[in-house]
Amino acid sequence: MNKAIYFDMDGTLAELYKVYNWLSLLRAESPIPYEVAQPKVDMDELRKVLETLKKDGYHIGVISWLAKNGSRSYNKAVRKAKKNWLKKHLDFEFDEVRIVKYGTSKHLIAKIKHGLLVDDNNDVCEAWLKNGGQAIDAESYSWLSELKKVLENN
Repeated sequence: MNKAIYFDMDGTLAELYKVYNWLSLLRAESPIPYEVAQPKVDMDELRKVLETLKKDGYHIGVISWLAKNGSRSYNKAVRKAKKNWLKKHLDFEFDEVRIVKYGTSKHLIAKIKHGLLVDDNNDVCEAWLKNGGQAIDAESYSWLSELKKVLENN
């Protein structure tokens, strides 16, 4: 594995799917769910882990999808909301933040190939694995513990 770790946002860093009426709001092209979603893990704990990994030479990035079938103006609003969410909830400077069209193959756009991906989408994780990377299933609420094991293995 290359020394790179990428994170999905929706369902991984942010509890988007627990926002009341999230799907209806997205279909109405409201960025509100992206603005009000709560963190899925303890963000102070995550920041400490990320800072240590970065000191150890890891490239740390975010690759997140836009809403499905969003208009150009909505996509712009979603990008802004997601970047603001990261600033609000995680005081950490990422090496790379890519918020891309829904369905984009994440393994194709990652700057550093064959790293580790933390994502709640099984299909995305499978594609990442098939292309030489490693993946942590963010559906598990213990994914932060799994990420800490990367630290232990350095």
